[in-house]
Amino acid sequence: MTDLKKKHPLIEVWKTYLGIRENKHISNIPPIERIIGEMFAIGEFYYYVLNLTNSTLSQHHKNILKLHGLKEYPQNLKEVIDLVHPDDIEFITKAEQKVVEILMEIGKEHQLFLKPSYCFRMKTAAGNYELFHHQAILTWEDEDKNLVQSINIHTNINHITKENPRMVLISGIGPRNDFYQIKIENNPSNKNFSEIHLTKREKEILSHIAKGYSGTEISKMLVLSEHTVRTHRKNILSKTNSRNSKELLKKAFEWGLI
Repeated sequence: MTDLKKKHPLIEVWKTYLGIRENKHISNIPPIERIIGEMFAIGEFYYYVLNLTNSTLSQHHKNILKLHGLKEYPQNLKEVIDLVHPDDIEFITKAEQKVVEILMEIGKEHQLFLKPSYCFRMKTAAGNYELFHHQAILTWEDEDKNLVQSINIHTNINHITKENPRMVLISGIGPRNDFYQIKIENNPSNKNFSEIHLTKREKEILSHIAKGYSGTEISKMLVLSEHTVRTHRKNILSKTNSRNSKELLKKAFEWGLI
């Protein structure tokens, strides 16, 4: 049985997604460099591997100690959740419930090609709470397609925005092109969200901008001319009424676009 001290509110949510029930020892660690390539980190970040069957953690990035002022690496997800602002726990629970609903709707056969993300405040080494961006990629399933493992990355975005959009984004990676945006709670900062209509290509380029790639790098990766990339970037800035990439990223986080 799970130690009561290690129980956290997400356990009951995950139980509603068939398969995350049996306690399994993990010896298969995902290729972290590839996983990080699917994510973006505009700011200081860290990652850890999460065993979804028993909430234990491994393969921590060393920044988790510095950013949160920890002396030892957390061994259970409960220790990470304890760093979250108490007022954001309910939102995280609702966010995970939505993730489970969307995964079930899309189908378990596609679960390894979907990336959920959302924001919440966490306690830092300075003793205050700052906004972090959470991304997760499911990295391992058993022969029955029951989920076993994920890698999570947390990026401090407090220097970009302090406004939590309270929105969940589920995007496809690899062969998938999914793009789900779920508003968990009404938030004044989202008042212009419904007016933003980015094309599939514009969303793709926005994601690469968020990863810090230059126009030249984006053109090579997407096999587009630099002129085409510049045109798309100009259109994105126009649609979001942003003056530059910094303002674009701030709005994109606040509106739940990335």
